[in-house]
Amino acid sequence: MRKTLIGPRLRQLRREHKQTQAEMAKALGVSAAYVNLLENNQRSLSVKMLLALSDAYNVDWRDLIKDESSTLLTDLRNAVQDPVFGASTPDLQELRAAIDHAPRLVGHFLKLYNSHRSALEKMMSLGSERMPDNLLSSSPETIIHDFFRDHANYFGELEQAAEKLRAAEPCNADDVYAVLKARLRDVHGIGVRTAPVEEMSRALRIYDETAAVVHLSEALDHQNRVFQIAHVLCLVELPELLETLTADSGIRSESGLARCHVELANYFAAAFLMPYEPFHAAAERSNYDVDRIAAAFGVSFEQVCHRLTTLQREGAKGVPFFFLRVDKAGNVTKRFNATSFNLAEYGGACPVWNIHTSFRTPGVIVPQFVELPDGERFFTISRTTDRPVFSRESQDRRLALSLGCELKHAHRLGYSAPFNTQDDSLFSPIGINCHLCPRQACSQRAHQPLFTELPIDTKRRGNTRYES
Repeated sequence: MRKTLIGPRLRQLRREHKQTQAEMAKALGVSAAYVNLLENNQRSLSVKMLLALSDAYNVDWRDLIKDESSTLLTDLRNAVQDPVFGASTPDLQELRAAIDHAPRLVGHFLKLYNSHRSALEKMMSLGSERMPDNLLSSSPETIIHDFFRDHANYFGELEQAAEKLRAAEPCNADDVYAVLKARLRDVHGIGVRTAPVEEMSRALRIYDETAAVVHLSEALDHQNRVFQIAHVLCLVELPELLETLTADSGIRSESGLARCHVELANYFAAAFLMPYEPFHAAAERSNYDVDRIAAAFGVSFEQVCHRLTTLQREGAKGVPFFFLRVDKAGNVTKRFNATSFNLAEYGGACPVWNIHTSFRTPGVIVPQFVELPDGERFFTISRTTDRPVFSRESQDRRLALSLGCELKHAHRLGYSAPFNTQDDSLFSPIGINCHLCPRQACSQRAHQPLFTELPIDTKRRGNTRYES
């Protein structure tokens, strides 16, 4: 068993039972001094002690050894680098000490900071309109994003369910659509038909539960028809699992839970169409060539990008990616994250980032090395994708996708091979949002930053009207 430290969780467990260290020691059959050493991370957890804790306190041993400190450290580090805290920020040793010795305080701090961030983003999204009611609750998008982030964008139960169903009907990529239709028909009595656009009221999929028919719009290409059928299969075959996964999500509204179930069903669909082990192997073998992977599994470029963010299985992890999709106005329409990169919820992402300029070269993958204001560096690829066309009026509804990873992983991607990553001039200085970006002398600045005063001198004219 690897060295496992559980000090904060042990202390919290003892306090929940209103026990002293001596009382806990008696319950476990050890000395109070040993409990003190465990709580202060001066002793690692043994298998014997793990079993004793599980028996004495009726807790799942997996909850005791679950290590959330890395995600917590990343979130805490990102939070304290916000310009609102000024230039003096705690170092990594201080942050780790806070997590080790006051994890609940850190959790409350992050909850407060996320509320602050959410309020700011909402005010930015509202512009000059005044809608105070909209500021009173967190955005469902933010809650769902954070729910997926808390799970490192990986759901083992859904992976296992997808693998089990795929193994029950072994098939290659060309036969998946027929297999899915047969499963819906034979097990659930549900038919599938392709319907004219005029019948669909601009919907892409309608599941008529009463008639037991799934209607798919003819505007969908084959890849997306397959994905939609896999999505429906999850909803009809695994409703209890979806309820279980969202039980502790913190999402209370009916619409929020429905949205979360939709995203989890999308996760299942991707896991079914791109089973974890062969997908991970194909990604590593091809140096994460998205087009090659898409061709191998009969899926779209966007579906591969989304799936790549979920390769977080212990013992078989892929490159940790973030994934972002924006429209031509810069509005964020989809985001998933398995990295420390902060993804803006609303529009206004940095124009220096070439996710926006990719609209000039439709269908072409555009690589870029970027650096955030805090000095973190990432490698990204951006490319456009087209939405289903309903009519002449719905043509050119193009979106842009960006897939990115931390610089330390960039060498694993074939797209980065032509570049000299030791050249500092290679990195484009970007921010997440002009309102929050503290950079000075940025020629693309569109807003005065909220927490930084930019220098103004009437005798000088800088790159923008916001500073000299």
